This record gives sequence, structure tokens and C-alpha cells, in this order.
Amino acid sequence: MNRTDRLYALVEELRAVSPRPRSARWLAARFEVSSRTIERDLGALQEAGVPIWAEPGRTGGYVLDRARTLPPVNLTAAEAVAMAVALHRLAGTPFAGPGATALRKLVAVLPAADAAEAHRLAGRVHLIGDGPATPVPATVADAVAARRVLRIRYADRAGTDSTRDVEPLGYLGNSRHWYLLAWCRLRDELRCFRTDRIRAVQALPDVVARELRLSDLDIPNERLRPLSLV
Repeated sequence: MNRTDRLYALVEELRAVSPRPRSARWLAARFEVSSRTIERDLGALQEAGVPIWAEPGRTGGYVLDRARTLPPVNLTAAEAVAMAVALHRLAGTPFAGPGATALRKLVAVLPAADAAEAHRLAGRVHLIGDGPATPVPATVADAVAARRVLRIRYADRAGTDSTRDVEPLGYLGNSRHWYLLAWCRLRDELRCFRTDRIRAVQALPDVVARELRLSDLDIPNERLRPLSLV
């Protein structure tokens, strides 16, 4: 069991027996890891806003407050990332901290596979500044999530259209626009395509195997802000 799966299972184990406690030793035996690993995992959950506390004493252990937690949530990976992008716009407001805590609580109760996919999708989104307002075509968004090759008709700065097959790898957003980060098969290089210039989109059956490498972007790393779900 990987750490993401174990964090989700820990929350569900403590929820199932609440308000009774579970000791770190018992949880370590249950998940076949060391007590120290369990304590690190519980600490991470507490930092994420999950209401877990320790009860002292011979019969004590860790307790989860069921009244202040959510049951498993059926958010898709794209829905979780959409919330993270929306919350990004709260930066600098009095609600930025509470918004981030709310998102962490939701991610903590996602089924493990959905949480892992949400983190993978979030890792493909990078922002510059406050984030963009222009829309992203639904077909493009679906292809990035499903890792499908796209055939796009794209208008350059002069308005001239060209058709090319691209491997969508993620997004880049600044204060004005969303860009599709994609490997252009025509030029055999990573390109940024402004999404409001994509005139037509066709999803192809090919699956994208390539991963996004920020070193391929001609943008200083200190200007990029990767989207995070934590």
C-alpha cells in the first residue's frame, strides 16, 4: 500500500471506530508499517486539517471527530483541480487560508485512486501571477485529463490557421490567458498554444506517454507556480 492509499485508509479506520481511539502500535500492525511511520502520517493529516487528536493514558490513542469530517467524496480529479484553480484567485484575501484548508479536507476523503489522479492532474498545471480568465475548450480539458493526442486547428498571431497533431501535457496560465502545453509532432518540440486561438479540436485514439518537463520551457522556474492540492 502506498502512502496516499494509507492516508485515506487511516482516516476511514479512525472514522469507523470513532469515538474510540486506536493506538499507533495497533495502526502500525494493521497497515504493516512502523509506529513512527503511522505517527508521521497522522501528523500530516492533522496539518492538512483533519480533526485527529491524541488521547493520553494506557487505553488512549488517536481519535477522529466524526462530526467535523466528511464521508468519502465522489469528486473527479478534474473537479478537485478546478477547485484548486478557483481557490488560487483567493490569494491575498482573508479567505485564502480557510479555502486551502477546505480543499485539503476534501482531498483527504477522496478515494485513494481519485486522490492520486487529482494530484497527477494538478501537477500538469502551472500558473504565473494571479491566473487566467480565458476559457479552455472542453475537448482540450478532457484530452489533458485522459492523456489523449489531439489534432488541433490553430490560429497564429496573424490569424493564419494550421492543423497539427499535439500531445497535451498540461496547462500554463498567466493573468490573461490559458496556454495548452503540448508536444508538437510537426516541430518535434514543446509548444505553448493559447487556448482562445484553438479553432477546432479532434481527440485521436493515441495515448500520450510523454511527461511534462519544466526544463523544456523557456521560462525561469522562479516565475512558475505549480498548482497544489495541499
